[in-house]
Amino acid sequence: MWHVDCEVGNATQTPAGNGGGTMNTIRLVPSAIFCMVLAIPGMHSRVWAAPGQVQDTSRHLYDRVMEEFKHRDYEAALAGFRLFLELHGQTSLAANAQYWVGECQYRMGRYREALKAFYNVVSYYPLSPKLAASTLKIGQTYNKLKDQERARMMFQRVVDQYPDSTEAEVARKALELAAEKLEAEKIETEKPPEPSIVPAEPERLDPPASF
Repeated sequence: MWHVDCEVGNATQTPAGNGGGTMNTIRLVPSAIFCMVLAIPGMHSRVWAAPGQVQDTSRHLYDRVMEEFKHRDYEAALAGFRLFLELHGQTSLAANAQYWVGECQYRMGRYREALKAFYNVVSYYPLSPKLAASTLKIGQTYNKLKDQERARMMFQRVVDQYPDSTEAEVARKALELAAEKLEAEKIETEKPPEPSIVPAEPERLDPPASF
């Protein structure tokens, strides 16, 4: 008989009790998030749920991980959303989880990793309601990476493809700021240099004649 122990990483044999024989013990080291999943009431029986229960299972896990994000524990939330994608990558919440993977990376200053995560939403979930938000975040991430040209391109894409969204309003403001900054830089570049002022030599007075 096999017994699961979540504390140590090996397998042992122990006496099975009065009935004799031995009991094999599998000792595993699951991630903290996986233990958190099993801690959800009834979740231990839902991880391998029937198809009709998958949506309910995924929602429980998604909401639990979102709580970590709301408490600004971005490292734990990142691990949780990645686990969600492993367990429920085919559900309707998968695109949202992928977006929040990017958001966690962005909040922790890992901009290149965030960029990949947001691009994954755009590439693999073309019907997701998170498309506008992901495209906007791509632009904001390029800003953080000092790639102003690509940032402007992504902001313009948000405005063109999602003109009535709240993300479009944010993108318009970002484009306005970028245009103002570009104009200021242009003026600064074209401004003629100020003429250098050579101080006039002090008037020389002839020494008084000596008698």
